Amino acid sequence: MSKPQGTQSRKEGDMMNNDGSNPIIVEEKVVRFNGDICIKKYIRGKFLGKGGFAKCYEFTNAETRKVEAAKIIDKSTLTKSRAKQKLMSEIKIHRSLHHQHIVGFEHFFEDAENVYIMLELCQSQSLNELLRRRKRLVELEVQCYVLQLCNAVKYLHSHRVIHRDLKIGNLFLNDKMEVKVGDFGLATKLEFDGERKRTICGTPNYIAPEVLEGKQGHSYEVDIWSLGVIIYTLIIGKPPFETNDVKTTYKRIRMNNYSFPETV
Repeated sequence: MSKPQGTQSRKEGDMMNNDGSNPIIVEEKVVRFNGDICIKKYIRGKFLGKGGFAKCYEFTNAETRKVEAAKIIDKSTLTKSRAKQKLMSEIKIHRSLHHQHIVGFEHFFEDAENVYIMLELCQSQSLNELLRRRKRLVELEVQCYVLQLCNAVKYLHSHRVIHRDLKIGNLFLNDKMEVKVGDFGLATKLEFDGERKRTICGTPNYIAPEVLEGKQGHSYEVDIWSLGVIIYTLIIGKPPFETNDVKTTYKRIRMNNYSFPETV
């Protein structure tokens, strides 16, 4: 990993949580161009969620009080070179993206135990939580969200980036209820026009059939497939190919076997 570097996480008694307990303080060591070292302190707050090998928390800058989302990856999960390469690829791709409907990448640092990816905080959680509360959305709402998502996907593809894990759990909402595409852990960048990727990856309910087949490889179209699944899911309330068994779900995806309920 490269600079900036972090220091150890620790507890301090000069700031208190609402329950009276000491908050966890994370320190980032920043090396300036002249060699001077300054320490940034973050107060770890609310747990936001987890996925894969990462956990997400609210982090508040102790000096500026700016609140961000911190994606924390335990270094014990990065012992294999492939895992390190995958993380650095995620960071390289995400930090290169700047769009209204993509979660903002702030910076990253590390300490002895973890790597911290600092991201724009989306206060209203994700479309997954929204759908869980609402059961399904009205068509006008879906049109609004999907238009924003299409703009983000168009931007990604124009920069030769394939997300490969578009799903409602990776579509976050800010305080204005604007969609922000996040989690670039499975994203890839094409090196040349016509390149086909062959890694089998994605989330079972949203994965495209050409990813499952693997022989011919896949490209931008896998994100378009996921976009269609997202539209169905938001309107109907559940993914079109969902079953209790992953193998059966994959079989239905390969056969494009889905239907619309008579009543919604």
